[in-house]
Amino acid sequence: MERERLEEVLLRARGIAVLRGVLESAAARGMLELLGLLARERPEPSAVARTFGRLWEELALEPYRLLPDAWQSHLVGRLLDDENPFSLASETGGASGAVAEQARRDLRTLGELFRLDAGAVLGMVEEAVPGARGIWAPWSDPGLDPDGSPRGEVARKLAAARDWGECVGLISGYHARHGAGPFGRYRAFRWDGGALQPVAYPDPVRLSDLVGYEREREPLVLNTERFLRGLPAHHALLYGLPGTGKSSTVKALLNEYADAGLRLVEVAKEDLGDLPQVLGHLRGRAPRFVLFVDDLSFEEDEVQYKSLKALLEGSVEAPPENVRVYATSNRRNIVRESFSEREDDVHARDTAQEKLSLAARFGLRLTLPPPDQRLYLRIVRELARRRGIEVPEEELAGRALLWERWQAGRSGRTARQFVDELEAELARD
Repeated sequence: MERERLEEVLLRARGIAVLRGVLESAAARGMLELLGLLARERPEPSAVARTFGRLWEELALEPYRLLPDAWQSHLVGRLLDDENPFSLASETGGASGAVAEQARRDLRTLGELFRLDAGAVLGMVEEAVPGARGIWAPWSDPGLDPDGSPRGEVARKLAAARDWGECVGLISGYHARHGAGPFGRYRAFRWDGGALQPVAYPDPVRLSDLVGYEREREPLVLNTERFLRGLPAHHALLYGLPGTGKSSTVKALLNEYADAGLRLVEVAKEDLGDLPQVLGHLRGRAPRFVLFVDDLSFEEDEVQYKSLKALLEGSVEAPPENVRVYATSNRRNIVRESFSEREDDVHARDTAQEKLSLAARFGLRLTLPPPDQRLYLRIVRELARRRGIEVPEEELAGRALLWERWQAGRSGRTARQFVDELEAELARD
């Protein structure tokens, strides 16, 4: 690229307004610094080499690539993840007026930076530092193809676009469905320390991985689909003994529907008092959120259930329409009640009704019973088949039943643990 043209691109980049945050990463600042050095009439070789080396390192630290070229992948990722007036407005009905027009012009400038791929930049660097020719490899991986995720689809379309200014609708539509900032990049979050913390590596379990209980899960699947379509949907309570797959079902639903805009926020029972703060972060955002409360139960002296009741049934403030609670519990009566409490409380019936009414506030209540022997062996056979374990069926059943007697009881978890043990044993032998 000629020096005059490089100066023009650099000037336009420094003047980006609405999408300014896209270029505030260490790698983007390094790229602008490098372009500034290359735009000089006589670039200083050592400064160019040092800056290019640092930029290469920053790009190499990227944990996940959307596109084969590391710089192009980084720029598109920043564009999709940045919270700015355009992306936030896109979540709540779409940007318009001056914001939309400025975003269009900023996108044209970002498109020019996007076209500075590994070959173009390395060529300019080696021209400025002729003594260093051949010491750097291009930062591209030609064999990498964008994945089929929504982010990958947007990246592919941007890579093929001649004019990024015409892609305002594409970017706005992405934010309208998947959210801006962390909500667009991550699918799972945890409420921790008074803030939402993204979960970089959520449990990858899928519905197809879960053997058995298909009929019991079906109402929850349908409820989730209605929720994503903006139709009336229930808060849900999954009851069952440990190991029956209650938590796995909720996590599998997240992975099944994340690309459709579903997000999960895990809130510990101890943090239910923070629910107003949690809802404040989620209200009005584009994704649909499942508030996941695992192993929900309260002792008689715990009062956090009152905050949950307010969300389930409503208080003075209306609950967000984009949030539903999916909770799991090992016992039917979520709030423990003691006989002494019944004797001491002059309003015993009212107290009992208040506590028992918590479960009734969940519009959808599912029970996952412990598996009988037939289902248990079916789970064992299917898991063994998926892992390529070849053991005579009679021997497999006999060993699985013996394992079940040694363990805490028969469950899907017990079946998986048996297959884990069997696979390790066969691998050792």
